[in-house]
Amino acid sequence: MHSAFGAAIAPAAFRPPLPDALQRACVAAKIAAENKGDKVAVLDLRAITTEFDYFVIATGNSRRQVHTIVEEVDAALRAVGDTRAGINGYEASKWVIQDYGDVLVHVFDADTRDYYRLEDVWSDAKVIDWQQEID
Repeated sequence: MHSAFGAAIAPAAFRPPLPDALQRACVAAKIAAENKGDKVAVLDLRAITTEFDYFVIATGNSRRQVHTIVEEVDAALRAVGDTRAGINGYEASKWVIQDYGDVLVHVFDADTRDYYRLEDVWSDAKVIDWQQEID
């Protein structure tokens, strides 16, 4: 194919299909754990809400660690073809939420996680054994 100026135009690069939401949630959990995130959890919310399918929840022990977990999770999800739709809380680093549409990644500092207790708020959610899903 050629453009109006006669130069060849390369066809669009093949983009592999995006892994399903559970696979991406487990990738996010694995990366959080590999970056020393504490109490990493994946909650299946499909039976509770239509807004999203999974929460990934992790705790960082310092502002730097929270940032590292957030950045590394985003890099890993971009590597499998996902795109972050939004991020909130990065500057304060008490509770950073990354929105991937069907997967929300929550990275807390310890005090904020204990205060908001998302696992209790969403206690009807099924807890996924993400380590088993990865294997």
